[in-house]
Amino acid sequence: MEFIFNTFLSFYSTESLKFLAGFCIIAYLIGSIPTGYIIVKLKTGKDIRQVGSGSTGATNVKRVLGKKWFFIVMLLDALKGALPVILAKASLKAGLLLDPYGIYAVACAIFVIVGHSKPLFLGFRGGKSVASGVGTILALSPLAGLVIAVIWSLVTYISKYVSLGSIVALVLSPFVMYFLNAPLAYVAYCAIAAVYIVYLHRENIKRLLAGNENKVR
Repeated sequence: MEFIFNTFLSFYSTESLKFLAGFCIIAYLIGSIPTGYIIVKLKTGKDIRQVGSGSTGATNVKRVLGKKWFFIVMLLDALKGALPVILAKASLKAGLLLDPYGIYAVACAIFVIVGHSKPLFLGFRGGKSVASGVGTILALSPLAGLVIAVIWSLVTYISKYVSLGSIVALVLSPFVMYFLNAPLAYVAYCAIAAVYIVYLHRENIKRLLAGNENKVR
């Protein structure tokens, strides 16, 4: 146990942990940028939180601006999710930090999806972090992210429920990471993210079970 603890400290010194805290703050602030809210406000003057489900995510944006903006917001949110993870991994590759277990990238991923769902700039009321979550997974493991995106697309297309596609894709994400031999930290992150995103979809799950969830038109 002492050997494991000393090994951990050799990689994660006080100085390194300060860097980690800084990365997490940046990730949260990036996640807090309310993409859907800004676009709807600029295009229509409406507050997206007063429309439909009240979410700032792509699915609710579609109710106001249509399919085109659904895909634009989804792409922007995915990029928003990927950016902090990419920055963290780039710092590691540049030799600025040591992180053999992938903790920096995973911490950034966690904070960016929390930022999206609980944004500082909108009174902690945001989206459900699906697109940003998939963006983080793409940045951690492009192949895993691609597989999860395909799963989401297929389930959504067949069922006509965006929420069901999101839930199924994220629940399967830790298994995808595991079978692709991703680092254990990545598998654990996907498991945590899946639980969090399923929790954010709890009202959707109730509507799915009751048979009155909105379908994709």
